[in-house]
Amino acid sequence: MGKERFERHKQPWRSDEVAKLKNLATKGMALKAIAKALTRSEESTRDRARKDGIKIAKLR
Repeated sequence: MGKERFERHKQPWRSDEVAKLKNLATKGMALKAIAKALTRSEESTRDRARKDGIKIAKLR
């Protein structure tokens, strides 16, 4: 359906991206919004957050 295509396939995470991920997650943003802000897939964003022990808010 409406899957977005990501041009940055399998790119390594830069330290500034990890910092932005931590910052946005701390503010309570949802996974989808964080992924879009980082121009990363939700799966990649979730995996990186898990690796670094970052909690991402769940939408209810």
